[in-house]
Amino acid sequence: MRCMMCERFSYTHICKLCQENFLQPSLYKRTLHNNIELISFYKYDEIKKLLHTKHTDVGYHIYNILAKHSFAKFAEEFHTKENYISLAIDDKITSGYSHTAILNKHLSSYNIKPLFNKIRAKNKVSYSGKSKAFRENNPRDFQLKNFQGENVILVDDIVTTGLTMKQAIDIIGQNKVALALSLVDISQGQKL
Repeated sequence: MRCMMCERFSYTHICKLCQENFLQPSLYKRTLHNNIELISFYKYDEIKKLLHTKHTDVGYHIYNILAKHSFAKFAEEFHTKENYISLAIDDKITSGYSHTAILNKHLSSYNIKPLFNKIRAKNKVSYSGKSKAFRENNPRDFQLKNFQGENVILVDDIVTTGLTMKQAIDIIGQNKVALALSLVDISQGQKL
């Protein structure tokens, strides 16, 4: 097969050289609803083409590569005395896999335990490409399933307006959410 980035022959969808040259994350931080910090790893323009694979068969492989370079590295370096639970936002299976579940799975470490199938949207409307007004008028209406805990890390792939994160924070409880992570934050917070 050919690398999706440089089109050289490769055993993986993105060759090792392109992974080393183009997929090394830079941490960005901004404050969300109720002073929850959002950390994102890439600029949207850097991985736009890769993000658009999420509803295709190739997306499974691409999201695993992105998660290995961002979420897994974050988990390796996230050293605290407290234990955390990570929850993927709306990790239902689409296109044969869940892109948010892949990201969440890569957070597994000695002090982060990923849980799945906990935050699901009752409203199945897609926010992709929709305005902030549309998103405000069509809330995701999240349902929290069989979960009690604190020190929660919320996981999503793309944060655009922050409304999905806000709704997830509200359903869990702001004092239980410690941090939010995403591959990309369209608003691009401050570089760390």
